[in-house]
Amino acid sequence: MSKNQRTISNKVFFQFKIFFRKFPALPYIFKWLFISLIIGVLIGSASAGFLQSLEWVTNFREKHIWLIAFLPVTGFLIGLLYYHFGKDIEAGNNLLIENIHNPKATIPFKMAPFVYLGTIVTHFFGGSAGREGTALQMAGAIADQFTKPFKLDKNERRTLIISAIAAGFGSVFGTPLAGAVFGLEVFLIGKIRYNAMFPAFASAIIADRTTNLWNVKHTHYHIDFIPKFDFSYFLYSILAGIIFGFCAAAFSKTLHWLSTVFKSNIKYSPLHPVIGGTIVAIAVFMIGTTKYIGLGIPTILESFKTQLPVYDFALKMIFTIITLSAGFKGGEVTPLFFIGATLGSALSLFIPLPFGLLAGMGFVAVFAGATNTPLACMLMGIELFGAESGVYIAIACVVSYLFSGHSSIYSKQKIGEAKSKRYESYQNKNISDL
Repeated sequence: MSKNQRTISNKVFFQFKIFFRKFPALPYIFKWLFISLIIGVLIGSASAGFLQSLEWVTNFREKHIWLIAFLPVTGFLIGLLYYHFGKDIEAGNNLLIENIHNPKATIPFKMAPFVYLGTIVTHFFGGSAGREGTALQMAGAIADQFTKPFKLDKNERRTLIISAIAAGFGSVFGTPLAGAVFGLEVFLIGKIRYNAMFPAFASAIIADRTTNLWNVKHTHYHIDFIPKFDFSYFLYSILAGIIFGFCAAAFSKTLHWLSTVFKSNIKYSPLHPVIGGTIVAIAVFMIGTTKYIGLGIPTILESFKTQLPVYDFALKMIFTIITLSAGFKGGEVTPLFFIGATLGSALSLFIPLPFGLLAGMGFVAVFAGATNTPLACMLMGIELFGAESGVYIAIACVVSYLFSGHSSIYSKQKIGEAKSKRYESYQNKNISDL
């Protein structure tokens, strides 16, 4: 290289140095936009394939109800798979949260196919489960494989897993803004990791766009009538939020209690889904309906159109708690949508708000109380139902969050900011320590 060339090169380098000093955020933005693009496309594609598979198995099961009789047998096979080959990934979503708090070994990639297979089998043979848990675990397992190639340190790996959770959640529900905030909010109650905000939003938006490019359709919900807000409706919204919060706490605590009962009384874990699957299958044939198994999307849609009976939410809660505590795979969130929406619809019997609005409030508020993610649930409500419902949604989510106490479907959540003085001594401890 000649002297003139070296001089020009040095000048260019110097100009770049000055430029990046003026805009220090640009290297960070470029780096995480690149990483978000890769994981967003991969996670969005995985969510698309998962949603299509779920739709197919659900339709097939509803046309061949006799398949539900085999739920105990297939549950045993799922149990064997995890007992012999999946003990290191059995914690599921809690493993992701734990790796945000205390990064350890790379999450095994086998988590993705294992939870995908387990969830598809659960839905194919009639378990009551959701899809969020599967989407999050697939996303975390896929994204964490890039930790070593990109030479990410512990803090950057935390950001990567948060972004993966955001992408998985946003793409599976078609709510990228809620997905991003959920990823930032879910692992630490009362606090948000702001330095992961850009990657979380970028990953969630890219993953959601990717899922849409695969022509996967998300369920659309509509609230027919939203009354003009006044003080009386403010009080009614608080009352509804309190009930939603108690419901969320009851779901979380019962789920953990029954899981403990299975583990303490039956040491051989593959038998857990045999017993749970037998109970669910017998119950379905006894009541003569498949309304309370699977995702339950038709009933959720119905809750926005008509006033539902008060027992719908309770039966769905029982079916879901038995299915998941016994070791079947899936998620809790869509069943929580069902529970909240049907409970809200039923509450219109004595709370003078439109049943469609109460269904929408319950849809997100029970979820907010069960996961301690009120901000994400507010955004989800606005994304799904429109900004007109925003005030009602916000009140229900915040009140539910407060009245659900320090309970959660995720036992590895930590208390960053206690909800009340009673729990201040538990700050920075896991929910399971309470």
